Formats: sequence, structure tokens, C-alpha cells
Amino acid sequence: MSQLHEAQRRADPIKRYVAPESLEDALAVLAAHGPSARAVAGGTDLLLELSRGVRTGIDTLVDLSVLDGLDAIVERDGRIELGPLVTHADVVASEPMLSAGLPLAQACLEVGGPQLRNRATVVGNIVTASPANDTISALYALGAEVTAASASGGERTMAISEFLSGFRTAALEPGELVTKIAFDALGGARRGIFVKLGLRRAQAISVVHAAAVVTDAGDGATADLVVALGSVGPTIELVPDAGAIAAGRPLAEAAADVAAAARAAVTPIDDLRSTAAYRSHTIEVVVRRALLSLAAGTEADTWPERPPRLALNGSTSRPPAGRSPHHDATDASASSSTASAAPRDIPDNSTAGSTARRDITDDSTVRATVNGQPRSASNAARRTLLDWLRLDLGLVGTKEGCAEGECGACTVHLDGRAVLSCLVPAARAHGATITTVEGVAPPEGGLHPVQQALADCEGVQCGFCTPGFVMSSVMLAAEEPNPSRAQVEHGLAGNLCRCTGYYTIIEALTGTAPSASAPAP
Repeated sequence: MSQLHEAQRRADPIKRYVAPESLEDALAVLAAHGPSARAVAGGTDLLLELSRGVRTGIDTLVDLSVLDGLDAIVERDGRIELGPLVTHADVVASEPMLSAGLPLAQACLEVGGPQLRNRATVVGNIVTASPANDTISALYALGAEVTAASASGGERTMAISEFLSGFRTAALEPGELVTKIAFDALGGARRGIFVKLGLRRAQAISVVHAAAVVTDAGDGATADLVVALGSVGPTIELVPDAGAIAAGRPLAEAAADVAAAARAAVTPIDDLRSTAAYRSHTIEVVVRRALLSLAAGTEADTWPERPPRLALNGSTSRPPAGRSPHHDATDASASSSTASAAPRDIPDNSTAGSTARRDITDDSTVRATVNGQPRSASNAARRTLLDWLRLDLGLVGTKEGCAEGECGACTVHLDGRAVLSCLVPAARAHGATITTVEGVAPPEGGLHPVQQALADCEGVQCGFCTPGFVMSSVMLAAEEPNPSRAQVEHGLAGNLCRCTGYYTIIEALTGTAPSASAPAP
């Protein structure tokens, strides 16, 4: 088995999904199950690792995303605090973060596409601990601290450099959860920037990324400078002499020397994305450009106007508190379970504003509102939401393109947000409201206006990627009724078209298609 490619290895099945009633309850479940249980928030890294057999011996998922109050971004006494369920989309949409934590906001905007950012959390990014993860260098430069808690050990707080103990290794004890990330807010004399080099404009793993935070002395000179480099070695690298080189000098004057020191401080990795020699060269280029931007005060100039989130106003990553997932109606045919054992209902003793712990196995009946109708099926513990919709509910319009969150073909709407269903646990559907491509058109017949616009502009191709484009476009139209071209490009950055039909899709959504009566060019 060890000689098989990761795509050929059989993944360990997830046998149980637990939706805890509180953070304390989640810690208790993790303590009770030991190494066989893992916490999941967005799940965008963990589900992929499980499917590839990278993570083994795990049979229970404890889903924090059902909990209230853990997705807040708070400024307290000059410190920014991020809860464990703060997504990359939450950071991008937070107006205060554009000044108080600009490098982190810029890094979050570079993570995947909008659908991925709607689920992926900042805490999940650091727990995965890959040096290519964009937010980590920003948090290094900001001097972030990480707080972890366990059922028996209370809380402990450590610097992020201490938390990330090695390549893809985080200093979490068994049963611990990260409950907070905190850093001093930028402002006044302290400013920062994040810069990334990738092989394409979106959905790209970094070749090199860098974050810098400068403290101005007030007389045109530099008081302090921190530079962090990512995707160049097994861990994030801090440029050791950056502060000393820049101290007492104008930043523009010191930029070239700091960039040269950054290049000298790192022995880059050599991988599929880049040779070591190219990384060595681009480290110097990226750092110099970042510092010159800080020196000119243009660090925020590249931030796009209202980058689309592909989410309805007021939507959250959780189902509404207190919603009962049980319905009076039942489904036949596609809603029936394929499990050999008889499906069983999931205990739900919740009252308004609270939820009880829910344990879901493959024998459990998961109930959701799908395309406006009550639907139910079992087999949810071991499946992704994509497979559950297709195999158990018979909704085959949603397609599997890459099964790793790269292409957007599997996009659906989950509780008012566009998400990648290949990276969502199926059991998360319990009590949720889901829309697939089958439910976009109005019930009285005809096409949704977005579908009609795509058809009119010939913005539909082979049908494999089109459902995902439709789902992203419908949410984009709900969020931005008259989007600019830049907003359309941002909103569709998480969708890839194998037929490369991007121009007509953009024309359909911006209303810039040439008139049928217009003369040919």
C-alpha cells in the first residue's frame, strides 16, 4: 500500500460525525475519543487529507462550525482577536481589518476562491501548518499569539513561531483546540503588507510569499521592521537582520539591502512549482517590492473594490440556531437510504437559541431542506456533501471535477453561502438549507435570469463546469446586481472552465455582450 499513489490509497472511513452543543462539549468529545477524533471547522484541508489517506486512524469528526459565537473578529485594548471559526471570507469582509490587519486581509484574499474562503478558517490554516499557507507569514509579521484549550489542561498562549514547530507540525497537544489568534492592531506609525507570487492569478499555491510590518520613527526613518517569508522552506522564515539593517534609515533607502539579506538568509526548496534558483531570485524581488510599497504608502492600493464574497447578507457558516432539522414530509425514491441497516432519527432536543449534541453515523437519517423541499437520506458520516447529494439524493447536476477544491464544478449554496461541496462533510447538511443547480430556476418554470443571460451570450460550454459557474454566478448576482468586470473576475476565480469560455461568461454577467444587431467587427 505504501507504494501506491495517494489517489489510489483507500482512505479510512469516517464512522461518526459529532455536532457538539458548545466548545466545552467539543473538548469533552475530543478527550473521550482520543487520537481517533479530529476537530473540523471548514474542513477544507482535513477532508482532502483524509480522502488521500494522508491522515489515518481518524474515525470521528467533531464539527465546530455548528457553534455560535466563535466567528467574531474583535478589537480589544489595541489587540485584534480572531475566534476559531473566523473564515478567510470573514477577514476579507471586515472593514476594520483593512487597516488594523491589512497583511492578513491581503493574505486571506489570496486563499483559493470565494467558495473555499467561505468555509476555510484562519485557525485551520495555521493548524495545517504548511509553509505555503498564505496567512501564516502575515501572522508571523504581525507578531501573532495563539491560544489553545483542552478539557483538562485549561488554556495556554504561545507565539505563533512556537505554535508552528516544524513542517506541517503544530504544537497542539492531544485533545486541544485553538480558541483564539491575537495580535497588536496596526495603525499610526505601524503599517504592513503581504505580497504573493503564484503561477496564476487565483487558486494558486505560492511560489514565494512575504509579509512585512514596519514601524516608522516619525522623522522619515525606520524604527523597526519585521519580514516573514513563506513557501521557501519547511517553515516560515523570518529575515533575522531586517530590523537592524533598516533601523535609522528611510525604508526606501534600506529596501534593497533588506531584500538582499532576505535572499541570503534562505536556502529555498526545489519543487514542482519552482526551482530553488528561481525562488532565490524572486525572494529578493518580492521583498524589495513590498518594502518600496510600504515606503511609498501604497500598501493598500491594490485592494479591490468590494471583492465579492458569494454570500447573502447576514449569512453565516452555521445553520440558524435552534432550527429543527425534522420535517413532516418524507421523500421516496432518491431520498431513501442505501445503508443496509434501517435509518434512525438523530436525537435533537434543542430549543430556540441552543443546540443539543448530535451524533451522526451512516445509519442516521440526515434531514435538510434541499431546493426548497424537505429531503432525507442516510450514509452521511462517510460521505462528502457532493457524494451525498449525487448518490443518496439523486441530484446529479452538481459535478465532481477535481475533488480537491480547485475547479468549482461542485459549487452549491449552503445556508446562503456558495461552498465547494467536495470539501464539506455530508453530515453538515443536517438542519441546513441547500440549493443545487436543479433548484436555481423559478418553480413556476423557465430559467433564472442568470441562466438566461448565460444562454443568450453562449456562456455555457460542455455542461461539466457549467453548473458550478451557474451557482457562483447566481450568488454573485444576488450580492452585486450590477457587478463590474473586476468583481465578476473575483467572484468567478474559484471556477475553472475546461472549454475556456470565460469571455462570454463575463459578458453575460456584466451585460456587455455585443448586441445581436450590431455590425460584425
